[in-house]
Amino acid sequence: MTTITTMTTTDVRFPTSRELDGSDAMNPDPDYSAAYVVLQADDGSRGDGFVFTIGRGNEVEVAALAALEAHVVGRSLDGPDDLAALSHSMVGDSQLRWLGPEKGVMHMAIGAVVNAAWDLVSRRAGLPLWQYVASLTPEQLVDQVDFRYLTDALDRDQALEILRRAEPGRAERTAALLRDGYPAYTTSPGWLGYDDAKVERLSRQAVADGFAQIKLKVGGDLADDVRRLGIARAAVGPDIRVAVDANQRWGVDEAVQWMEALAPYDPYWIEEPTSPDDVLGHAAIRAKVAPIKVATGEHVQNRVVFKQLLQAGAIDVLQLDAARVGGVNENLAILLLAARFGVPVCPHAGGVGLCELVQHLSMVDLVAVSGQTQDRVIEYVDHLHEHFEDPTVIEHGRYVAPTAPGFSARMKQESLDAYRFPDGSAWA
Repeated sequence: MTTITTMTTTDVRFPTSRELDGSDAMNPDPDYSAAYVVLQADDGSRGDGFVFTIGRGNEVEVAALAALEAHVVGRSLDGPDDLAALSHSMVGDSQLRWLGPEKGVMHMAIGAVVNAAWDLVSRRAGLPLWQYVASLTPEQLVDQVDFRYLTDALDRDQALEILRRAEPGRAERTAALLRDGYPAYTTSPGWLGYDDAKVERLSRQAVADGFAQIKLKVGGDLADDVRRLGIARAAVGPDIRVAVDANQRWGVDEAVQWMEALAPYDPYWIEEPTSPDDVLGHAAIRAKVAPIKVATGEHVQNRVVFKQLLQAGAIDVLQLDAARVGGVNENLAILLLAARFGVPVCPHAGGVGLCELVQHLSMVDLVAVSGQTQDRVIEYVDHLHEHFEDPTVIEHGRYVAPTAPGFSARMKQESLDAYRFPDGSAWA
């Protein structure tokens, strides 16, 4: 038996606001950050996970992680049954659950611990997380999912049917993934703080690098958005998809009006046009801006809100996030919901370490759940990968499938030391 002996947390922050990397209409000065957790076991194995934040909220997440320690230290962690039990115990803590339930700061902290546990178990199995998850039986996978609140849209038998339907082709899809990688798109040209020349240069570079889709941030000023989107469209040509992202900037009517002004430049999707909690607002926007697609998910709080977005026909693209909900277990539920409704999953990855994590979730979807990549792409941003031991690798606009054991979540010790807040050398 493997027993967790210690759980440590670190406040890690990168000063990305200095160059406006990550800037958008709602978040003009982000410092990409990670509330970082390490689980150490008695056999020497270790699992790493984190909550992505953009600065001062990080200290709140570190405190939330510390509140979970009693659920973790002393617990056995050997395989899928233990992973399911750990998730259930933390989500089911009634006193902590009162703060949500199953949303917000505590739920994100639970997700970091769950992800760290999966990192540990997959490392001990000698497999990258995506391959470890895809090696589990359909029955083991559905045992990870909490179907409470979902059965009006997806029950255990329906989930098993989805997984069993995908099971025969797992080996072939794994081989293709290792050979060809997974399609990506890049947000790197489109941060709102970049000037026009930088937008044009980076848009052209993205096409040269093999990307078939880029994304621009919008929502600050309409005239600026029209000009910038025109510049990007001219730079990439008519055949490259250009998505836009408002980061929750608008109300429903404003979103429709703004997209009517941008429509001549053929935006592929509008991301987060309004509040992530406004299911009916997303549905109304989608009805009025078609054929422009509506995408959301990076701030969706849990599987229940995703269920409603799908039931209401409110989104064309589901953008799950590895660090927003309750970790791998809840993201399995979300992948299964998306497969049930036939909606493609294109994860959010615009933050420190998110590219490293979500690549695994999309690859699980391909191998074990939906079985396809049609209209599915993973977001890519080109900064901060150098701080990870197993960083994301992009070739010709595609994610190279990770082969190192684990969840690709482990940061280099020198980066943890340098960017620890407030006493790391980068901050001192």
